Amino acid sequence: MNDVLFERHRERLDAAVAASASRGYFSAFGESVPPWSYPAEQSRAGTLAFRAWLDEDFPIAAPGTDGTVATERSPYGFDLGVRYPRVVDVDALLAPVPGARAWRDAGPDGRVGVCSEILDRLHARGFEIANAVRHTSGQPIAIAFSYSVASALDRSLEALAWSWREMTRIAPTTVWQSPAPGGSQVEKTYTVIPRGISLVVGGSAFPTWNSWPAIFASLVAGNRVVVQPHPSAVLPLAITVQICQEVLAEAGFDTDLVTLAVGGCGDRLHEQLAVRPEVRIIDFMGPAGFCEWLEERAGQAVLFTGCPGVNSVVIDSTPDFVGMCDNLALSIAACAGQMTTAPHNLLVPRAGIDTDQGPRSPREVADGIAASLDRLLHHDRGAIEVLGALASPAVLAFAEAAARKGEVLIPSRRIEHPSYVEAEVRTPVLVGLQVADADVYSGESLGAVCYLVETADTEESIALFYLMASRHGAVTAAVYSTSAEVVEEVREVALDVGVALSENLYGDVVVNSVSSFSDFHGAGTSPASSATILDAAYVSPRFRIVQSRRQV
Repeated sequence: MNDVLFERHRERLDAAVAASASRGYFSAFGESVPPWSYPAEQSRAGTLAFRAWLDEDFPIAAPGTDGTVATERSPYGFDLGVRYPRVVDVDALLAPVPGARAWRDAGPDGRVGVCSEILDRLHARGFEIANAVRHTSGQPIAIAFSYSVASALDRSLEALAWSWREMTRIAPTTVWQSPAPGGSQVEKTYTVIPRGISLVVGGSAFPTWNSWPAIFASLVAGNRVVVQPHPSAVLPLAITVQICQEVLAEAGFDTDLVTLAVGGCGDRLHEQLAVRPEVRIIDFMGPAGFCEWLEERAGQAVLFTGCPGVNSVVIDSTPDFVGMCDNLALSIAACAGQMTTAPHNLLVPRAGIDTDQGPRSPREVADGIAASLDRLLHHDRGAIEVLGALASPAVLAFAEAAARKGEVLIPSRRIEHPSYVEAEVRTPVLVGLQVADADVYSGESLGAVCYLVETADTEESIALFYLMASRHGAVTAAVYSTSAEVVEEVREVALDVGVALSENLYGDVVVNSVSSFSDFHGAGTSPASSATILDAAYVSPRFRIVQSRRQV
């Protein structure tokens, strides 16, 4: 069965391995294909499948559970009411799985075959999962499908490709010959073994995009995976675990190799699990506070963490002022700025910038972005599909507080959702600040806010970019300049602080966009990330190679 699965998906795996090395465009699951290009009945079926879960018991079992818990409320204004088994006994949850050895012995090819089949099953239920993401994280449905399903699947396939290449880099057996006359021959076997239990702590904003690559990087390396979703975004990962267990069972493996661990809002289950000695791998992307908590207390595990950081855009000059403003507007507006890759600080010299339309002051830069936002979000129905709903009341409170801390250059407006009257759909607010307001613009953002910081000149903008990124980390950075020297200087700073840089972007490629098999997400050297999604360092620590040898 496992050999059959491996051969079934071998051609796609080989293509993924090649793409991960060449870094050109490649997508096995259509991350750039809009959801409306699929047959309408697929979308309708996914919506109905999502609705069928509401106010029901989710049919999944996990060790150490008793009773149920329901913790999710849609940002569009209703309780999901889905009830999940509640973990009450962590000892039982983390007890050894009888089928762990069989999973290890399946070898890299067998495990890749099973994991590849899981990816296909996830794709088949893509619209169901996209609706679950939409109604737990507030993402517009197009982004929920393209980013949190298709792109997440491509990232997961990339994890399988990197893992398979690293696990099969050496021969599984060899015969070693001593060079001495009449010397011994020794046959040696090299076996990939798992590191231990892998804990994947889900986030609330993008529960699948971060979690799926982690799940598959650990599972394909032979590890048992415990998936602990954020209380507000359980359903997307519950469906994920259900599909994993379904395929594992069909392939003859223990279903508890992937388990769902759900707790109540006040249980702090993620903290209980993270410090357990059985947990040897932890993946988490979310607020910096928990990343720091893990670094301080979860020393028994290898950590793959990421937090938003402070993303800067150095604006020096541009040959296409409208194009620059359009690009920045889309970057700021996507998901109402709730993406960890969204611009945080726009750094603009006080004397203004040179453009194809003549000099533009910081205020005129803001006006240009405002005009672009008006064009992008002019029609409310279309704006909803760009902005989505604010993920929680905390995001709205943060945005309202930020507007009181500086000059409001672009006010936020509320958009009435035609189907969900309680949904908080807001356009982002742009707040003007000075360099001295570091206590405001250096803080962690919850979204829906961007700051325009006036600097003395471009040199101070670059220095401020370096300071923010080196102290607080950053996921992305960008520069707009007609000067090759300025671009080179910003590029050098980006290398120094370990931040992915976008240079003079126009059109539909924005600083937030991350293309699977081509773009690396996070550098692993910034305070905002201890890992890169994806490279060899992301997969290799999840397994070890143990040898045995015998005299021939």
